[in-house]
Amino acid sequence: MSLFDDGAAPRPQASHVIGQDLGAVSIDELRLRIAALQAEIARLEAEVAAKTAQRTAADQLFRR
Repeated sequence: MSLFDDGAAPRPQASHVIGQDLGAVSIDELRLRIAALQAEIARLEAEVAAKTAQRTAADQLFRR
């Protein structure tokens, strides 16, 4: 155990790196990566929608 060990588990490696050579990646792994990236896109789009709603509400509250 390290002197600076705070009990946190090591961060997992990214499953996909943009621009990575995909020649050695199996079809099943590619499908898993696509699913993970689609889930991340959905998460990002939901965050954009939430922030847009917050901005709209703030604009209406502080209308000039």
